[in-house]
Amino acid sequence: MPAWAFMWALAFAIFAGLKWLTWWQARGEVSHPAWRSAAYLLAWPGMDAEAFLDPQQRPRKPPAKEWPWAVGKTLLAIALLWTIVRRIPAPLALLRGWVGMLGLVLLLHFGSFHLMALLWQALGIEARPIMMNPLASSSLSEFWGKRWNLGFRQLSYDFIFRPLYKTVGAPFATFVVFLASGLIHDLVISVPARGGYGLPTAYFVVQGLGVLFERSGWGRRIGVDRGVRGWLFLVCVVGGPAFWLFHPPFVREVILPFMQAVHAL
Repeated sequence: MPAWAFMWALAFAIFAGLKWLTWWQARGEVSHPAWRSAAYLLAWPGMDAEAFLDPQQRPRKPPAKEWPWAVGKTLLAIALLWTIVRRIPAPLALLRGWVGMLGLVLLLHFGSFHLMALLWQALGIEARPIMMNPLASSSLSEFWGKRWNLGFRQLSYDFIFRPLYKTVGAPFATFVVFLASGLIHDLVISVPARGGYGLPTAYFVVQGLGVLFERSGWGRRIGVDRGVRGWLFLVCVVGGPAFWLFHPPFVREVILPFMQAVHAL
């Protein structure tokens, strides 16, 4: 199959397996109708199985202003992916790919997933958005732990951090979480691209080391765990080595052909 199709197949297989695992563990914890299980498995990208399945949990009704915000992000993503990318000169292929990736992330994680969360909340089901305004983070720990991709955060806490930290301590367990994330991203990004092996893992190793430094005595003394310094530290650590995560082989061999397949180019 094409490299981009292989990427989506890998991503979906990993997602489906982990999704099933969270449901399997939560299914006996709370009494719930069968339709909730089906909705969780088929119509919700989050990994918060117990909260979603529990009929006793009553989420707040989403404020009216959140709906246009979610719709606006979705429309912006569509514009980036199917309009703005075409205005970028063809020789700037990497820039085209990065703008396309930005549009794709906006379309899925920030746009449509947000709309799905609002819909479930409006129906009285606890479904927190996957992304919680990550740019508002004031520290690297807050970014990765409370605002970015809360679905993976839930998984990593339940299946990696919590089993490890009592025996090896929180710092080592935290580092293992980031290492595991790097290996998963290498599988989904580098393997389909047939290049850039190890770069996504290196990216998340840097993130883990950054979090550990931020929480250390030195980090607290220089203030990188809070405020403006924390935000600047976050931008440098997350954004600085971003080309390791979405490396050029991935952009050229996977993203650009995918954009052609969906008629974005």
